[in-house]
Amino acid sequence: MSRSHPQTVKRRRVFYIPGYDPIHPRRYRELYRKEGSSQAAISGYEIALSPGDSQHHYGWKVDAKIDSQPVQADVSVLIWSDIVRDSMDTSIPATYGQMVRTAWTYIASGALRRLMRLRKGPVIAALYPVGMLLLQLFIAVLAAWGAMAATRAFFEVVMRSVVSPFLPPLGEGGMSAFFAITVALGTLLCMVAGGAAGYVVLRWFKAKDSKFFAHYLMHDYAYSAQLRGANPAPLEVRMSEFQTGIAQALREDVDEVLVVGHSSGAHLAVSILADLIRAGRVREHGPVLSFLSLGQVVPMVSFLPEAHRLRADLQYLSMRDELTWVDVTAPGDGCAFALCDPVAVSGVAPEPKRWPLVFSAQFTKSLSPERWAELRWRFFRLHFQYLCAFDRPLDYDYFQITAGPTTLGARYADRPPSKSRIDVPVSKYTSIAA
Repeated sequence: MSRSHPQTVKRRRVFYIPGYDPIHPRRYRELYRKEGSSQAAISGYEIALSPGDSQHHYGWKVDAKIDSQPVQADVSVLIWSDIVRDSMDTSIPATYGQMVRTAWTYIASGALRRLMRLRKGPVIAALYPVGMLLLQLFIAVLAAWGAMAATRAFFEVVMRSVVSPFLPPLGEGGMSAFFAITVALGTLLCMVAGGAAGYVVLRWFKAKDSKFFAHYLMHDYAYSAQLRGANPAPLEVRMSEFQTGIAQALREDVDEVLVVGHSSGAHLAVSILADLIRAGRVREHGPVLSFLSLGQVVPMVSFLPEAHRLRADLQYLSMRDELTWVDVTAPGDGCAFALCDPVAVSGVAPEPKRWPLVFSAQFTKSLSPERWAELRWRFFRLHFQYLCAFDRPLDYDYFQITAGPTTLGARYADRPPSKSRIDVPVSKYTSIAA
């Protein structure tokens, strides 16, 4: 089906699908407000936010004036943070159980080895929670051993200096019984003290996980691996609701409906949009449908044995002309599979393949040396840089894409893909039918 649309936007609906994030979506509104204001001051345009009026999604309205053209955008965050929080509500032993099962899934399936052929950064990020959790366990064991040794020494001193002088004379049988009771009591106290010390250490690490990110990242990878790449049922239900919301927007009087999928939200968006188009919910003469995937980690799921649905959706979406799909990553983002064509590396690229257009946000060039030096080792912060201001912007500007007067397709109509992109099949599993 051939589609032609105006390239100028006056009204836009934006749907933002976050990654695996338990935080309330207001963080994204405040991030947009703060970073949008900064980018507007740097790039010389106007942008202002006001409360949204959607009853079904958390969001906000944007009034912008870019290139002397006024634009209104209605931004909605498609919320699945409650599902994330539920999946993270586990005990410490359960988290270590997840670690073992997740590691086994990626290693035994061969996915980990193949992922390392793409980018080392996200694989290291995936191994980080395993290493950090093991380190925390080792420290807890040391604390437990220290507590046991201290308790035993204290117990022996008490028995020798306090209890023994007041004992009446005991016969050989009495001494044997007393010795057995003493050993048992001492062992029990040592075990209790050691267990308590180890538990306190592990609880402290979990309480400080906002600094270590070990439990958070472990839950993230475990969520995708628990069904070996298939989506859990509650997530499928939520994705169907998201599809309905986007379909409703496609019937509104707007010029563009833009879906933004960040991190894990990118592969959710792939399946949501594939289902949307299969269902015939994209009108030929309706609003432009655009898809922007940012900092995607698609291979972490699509390389798993049971990710049949995702691989089928990747293949299907890559052929469609009902939408424009642009994939933006950056080698400076160690948490994303930078410049990896998610369709091609998953081994499901069709002929002919149309999408996505893959290019880099070029953090090292679009950020000044001073700003880059400030952010370079803040890996989690860099994973969100796509949603933030650049002090030396090039051709990627999140705020012009979401609130500017040009559709995504028109903006990058002449943009070539990055020459250093990886577009060869790597995944061992390429089946698209369960």
